[in-house]
Amino acid sequence: MKQTLLLVDGSSYLYRAFHAMPDLRNARGEPTGALYGVIAMMRKILQDYEPDYMACVFDAKGKTFRDDLFSDYKANRPSMPTDLAQQIEPIHRAVRALGWPVICVPGVEADDIIGTLSVQASAQGIHSVISTGDKDLAQLVNPHVELINTMNNERQDIQGVIDRYGVRPEQIIDYLMLIGDTADNIPGVPKVGPKTAAKWLNEYQDLDTLIQHADEIKGVAGQNLRDFIPSFEMTRKLVTVKLDCDLGELNASLDQLRPLPLDKNTLLDIYEDYGFRTWLRELTGDATRIPAQDGRVAPRKAAVEVSSDEAVEHQFPEAPASIQYETVTTQADLQRWIEKIEHAELTALDTETTSLDPMMARLVGVSLSVKPGEACYIPVAHQGCEVIEQLSPAVVLAALKPWLESSKHAKILHHAKYDAHVFATEGVRLQGIAEDSMLQAYVLDSHLRVNMDDVAQRWLNVQTTPYESICGKGAKQIAFADVSVDVATAYACEDADITLRLHQVMRPLIAAHEGLEATYQLELATSSVLTTIEANGVAINADVLHKQSHELGQRLLELEAEAYELAGQPFNMNSPKQVGEILFEKLGIPVVKKTASGAPSTDEAVLTELANDYPLPKLMLEHRGIAKLKSTYTDKLPKMVNPKTNRVHTRYAQAAVVTGRLASSDPNLQNIPVRTAEGRKVRDAFVATQGKVVSADYSQIELRIMAHVSGDKNLQQVFVDGGDVHRATAAEIFSVTPEEVTPDQRYAAKAINFGLIYGMGEFGLANNLGITRAAAKAYIDRYFSRYPGVAQYMERIKEQAKDQGYVETVFGRRLSFPELKTAKGPRMAGALRAAINAPMQGTAADLIKKAMVAVQHWLDQEQLKTLMVMQVHDELVFDVPVDEVERLKEALPGLMCGIATLDVPLVAEVGEGDNWGQAH
Repeated sequence: MKQTLLLVDGSSYLYRAFHAMPDLRNARGEPTGALYGVIAMMRKILQDYEPDYMACVFDAKGKTFRDDLFSDYKANRPSMPTDLAQQIEPIHRAVRALGWPVICVPGVEADDIIGTLSVQASAQGIHSVISTGDKDLAQLVNPHVELINTMNNERQDIQGVIDRYGVRPEQIIDYLMLIGDTADNIPGVPKVGPKTAAKWLNEYQDLDTLIQHADEIKGVAGQNLRDFIPSFEMTRKLVTVKLDCDLGELNASLDQLRPLPLDKNTLLDIYEDYGFRTWLRELTGDATRIPAQDGRVAPRKAAVEVSSDEAVEHQFPEAPASIQYETVTTQADLQRWIEKIEHAELTALDTETTSLDPMMARLVGVSLSVKPGEACYIPVAHQGCEVIEQLSPAVVLAALKPWLESSKHAKILHHAKYDAHVFATEGVRLQGIAEDSMLQAYVLDSHLRVNMDDVAQRWLNVQTTPYESICGKGAKQIAFADVSVDVATAYACEDADITLRLHQVMRPLIAAHEGLEATYQLELATSSVLTTIEANGVAINADVLHKQSHELGQRLLELEAEAYELAGQPFNMNSPKQVGEILFEKLGIPVVKKTASGAPSTDEAVLTELANDYPLPKLMLEHRGIAKLKSTYTDKLPKMVNPKTNRVHTRYAQAAVVTGRLASSDPNLQNIPVRTAEGRKVRDAFVATQGKVVSADYSQIELRIMAHVSGDKNLQQVFVDGGDVHRATAAEIFSVTPEEVTPDQRYAAKAINFGLIYGMGEFGLANNLGITRAAAKAYIDRYFSRYPGVAQYMERIKEQAKDQGYVETVFGRRLSFPELKTAKGPRMAGALRAAINAPMQGTAADLIKKAMVAVQHWLDQEQLKTLMVMQVHDELVFDVPVDEVERLKEALPGLMCGIATLDVPLVAEVGEGDNWGQAH
């Protein structure tokens, strides 16, 4: 069953709740209606859908690109009512506490975030359900996306949009351009309402065709249409939902949108504070708060699992007795703090900068803390009308450099990799990174967010100062350098102070568990290596990519022409309705499945199945893949070359994926397609600047891990013998000798080997191989009869996951699945499938990280000029001087395979070439 992403238009919800609820007030007379209504709606929709992924998206304050495009955009909207504005902050807090990831991006409207996430989900085969009252979002509806109207709970799939507006989803943009949008003050054609717009679009199909025939439209409406044509270019940009917004780490993975655990303590605060007695009674039965002797509420406790068989209660620490934050602006004060950090056992360090891009950021200030509640801020580049006297960057860095570059002086940072890049840009090589509070939070709760605000709330019960509260949001956001030094001091000192306090709470919990301690030490070492890889960057040949883009563009034109010839007419290859009409009505191809509305489905799975027997669906799939390859890589990569280094510097998110895998972004170098010739050619553009590209890749790593963790002797023997595991499996399943195995039999065995790793059952295998479920069941039964240890492992790991709420890798990394405690039906089945795969994927992540650390240590120790430039799943890529190639190739297998001993041998395959494509 398909996974579901539930997206709630939070801005729509809060206005709906505010206007729908009576004027409710708490005991202090504060308005509570909108808060109550939003909580009620969020509880209900979560209960109705039990999604695999979910998010509540709010509009941020400030302008967006639409305001710049049209100065009167939303100009007729009244200011937010005061009673509603007072409830925004508790609404956000309550939604988070209910387990919802909350997204609010400055400069980006909620509609555009929702559109971008729905496209990303569709690309991963995830069905999106969008709950909103905004008709603009009807343009997103397709076989993979449906809406729920907050006003009447009506579901809108493709047919639902047609029934509601009289036009298809792909016509909604044109529809809105014709009628305008009074809510957003977007002009439309005068005297043209919904009925006229629908009538025109049904007759002419789209606005461009309508414009070509505008002279045929009679009367005042026709004249107004012709007069309005010059305005369409602007209104199209205003009403079109953006589908490619920069959402940071969310662009790399949707894992951050998995449901979060209920934050009962925060809910108790809210329900008590705002007088929601019924909901309060629901929670107090769980005893998450303990009444104190005098009737007050005692300090809250958070249950933190630190061993496999018990949960240890973590008492929130007492806040420091006093807070002493100071601004350092003189040489004497700077020297006094240098003496403090020189003698401190551990110093918290943080930077304030000009950019979130670590390769482009410049230093604005430095904060330090050696004791909870005590910190300093050293401004070096503040500017503006009220800037106080400050020390220069050169003076501060010269004074701090010996300490910053000392490995003997222990430092703790929150996301040290970022700060290391910042200091490197300033000519300082940061050493002595002993701890990282972001990585501590990740090791303890890999399924939760690790930004400082959330971690401080989770572990210290402290609400930190949000960046937006001092710098603003959207178009009105100011640079940190423009923030007053007094405000900057409070903010920056808090960062250093909280980092130190977080360490004091989390570090003992990690040290108490051998597996967590080993994982944390590996993450610390990996962070250092990733800093090096990111700084190295990778060279690309832009000319090769430009040539490929041209070739792909020509191929797209050829495919379109071929498609029109096969169809017997031109049609919109991106329109599900037109594709369905061509395939199932005109060409008479049998319908494979239908959408919820009863229309024939044309999704990717259907086209893939039809492509086995019909040329047009196969051609459509090729067109779709090439178009994505062109826009994502061959067109985009040349624009991402850093002008200072002439290299591409991806960012590796280390604490974003539950299983421990890295996530690459800006650009994502881990998703370059390898299954098509065109996709593989993109790797030809990744070149060496020193001589040769060398690639080292673990062979069948997850299958080897399965053999190890399952303990199945027969499967292990295949790898010990160095045989072809797929051929060996085929021989067992089909009762033939390995020499008699046919290519089709090997392919089926490969599908089983990899499918079972991901928890695939007989239904999935049948679909994969195009066979009956009975045949698929027979294959799986034969597999398990030959490899009984695998079957036993799968049952064992599912029970462990359900009992503990987590599983572990071979090396002790904890992979949490809290939903297993409450999920039912399809959600439970999906979580169990993920739990089966998690130890394999997590152990593979551990191994490649161990390999990265070992290889980089060897490169440093041998003082080689070779650069490690990429990590792509189970592969490491290097830019190598010619005279070091053979030495590296000889060393890599031993380095990568010697980092762990499993019950089966590890194998690393090494290649070289003039580019990545040749080396891989």
